Amino acid sequence: MAQKPSTKKKKVPYSNKPESLSVDEWQMALRQQFAETQKFKIKNLGDHPVFSDFEVYNPISNKHYKVAIRNKDAGLNYCSCPDFKVNELGTCKHVEFVLQKLQKNTRLRKYWKEGIVRSYSSMSLKYGKERQVFLRIGSNHTDKIQEIASAYFNPEGFLKPEAIFFIEGFFEQVKNLDPHFKVYPDAMDFIIDQRDQEKRQTKISALLPDGADSQYFDDLISAKLYPYQKEGIIFAAKTGRAVLADDMGLGKTIQAIASAELLAKEFGISQVLVICPTSLKYQWKSEIERFTDRSIMMIEGGLDKRKQQYQSDDFYKIASYGVALNDLDYLNQMAPDLVILDEAQRIKNWKTKTAQNLKKLKSDFAFILTGTPLENRLEELHSLIEFVDPYKLGALFRFLDQHQIKDEVGKVVGYQNLNSISQTLSDVLIRRTRTETLEQLPERTSK
Repeated sequence: MAQKPSTKKKKVPYSNKPESLSVDEWQMALRQQFAETQKFKIKNLGDHPVFSDFEVYNPISNKHYKVAIRNKDAGLNYCSCPDFKVNELGTCKHVEFVLQKLQKNTRLRKYWKEGIVRSYSSMSLKYGKERQVFLRIGSNHTDKIQEIASAYFNPEGFLKPEAIFFIEGFFEQVKNLDPHFKVYPDAMDFIIDQRDQEKRQTKISALLPDGADSQYFDDLISAKLYPYQKEGIIFAAKTGRAVLADDMGLGKTIQAIASAELLAKEFGISQVLVICPTSLKYQWKSEIERFTDRSIMMIEGGLDKRKQQYQSDDFYKIASYGVALNDLDYLNQMAPDLVILDEAQRIKNWKTKTAQNLKKLKSDFAFILTGTPLENRLEELHSLIEFVDPYKLGALFRFLDQHQIKDEVGKVVGYQNLNSISQTLSDVLIRRTRTETLEQLPERTSK
């Protein structure tokens, strides 16, 4: 008697990409596979049984995410989780879980066939190799809204770069036609961030017309700065979220302090959180006192004492990595304007609890100080950059696929296209060696 062929779906390996799949197909399959075994709880937040917003609750991590289902295929759906925002797949385990639950329900099949056309228009953020603001035009006043949109959006529906600075005109005109017009929060946050960065860079360029030779640096801090340090300060302040990766001994600390002072003087920041190894806490205090007249609070002692310290008005607060790991919620309640991570090797291993928690710290500005941005593995560099800009290098799996060379069993045997990484990071990472800056440095003094 002939045996029936097995209908059991073959599992996709987690650690090694099958030759039959592209890296994107492999990663999508992994998320679909992972979703099949989850015990998430879902709640429909909208007015449609399928094409709606859902809340997805993970009882293990006790986290809630918002999932928007707009289509049964990847690309148009949305999730608020970090993975969705960087993986460039258009899906994640939460989206796949909701899709699987909805598609298994036979009573909902007619809705998939019918589809849905929303009457209202909306503006959202599309996540991919580039984040772009996207306009979806609904069935209300379609022709009129299309006519208005032509001055702000390209034919594909994406916001023109220059329109970021006068988008309010579009909002006003469309709201008059369609009071239910929606602007999703992440799209508005993206526009505000782009504006702020452009304004900051324009203002700093005007303040420092001669670059490192500008007189502005004479009174910035109580120290004489070398030209390369001034260039580092300009870079950090303009970028806002940067990696200072100069060789040891070239003054990354003084550059970070001077950058903080510039941001305070010109952009009104009032709280700076320095996170460093315990052994460097009082060295940081000494350097800040030496170069500035700012108040400093050392975060230490028991939890009750630390809670009070976080509420102080001191400009600089200095904490160890261990304390920061335990006090993440209090740090975010403090809402620092600028976070400085010194000796940032602590977050190079992205799997550690320290790395994962510190990347949840929220601040408008962030500086990473490290003399060794890349020591052994590309994962380390990716983890560092993820703190200042989670979108810069994209998803880790795609980054490694582009730059690692593996043998037939999946072992890393070499690297490729490393020059392209330097080009990609040129606007967030600055690194100078002692050899490059030798002519600017004084003679060595032994003590």
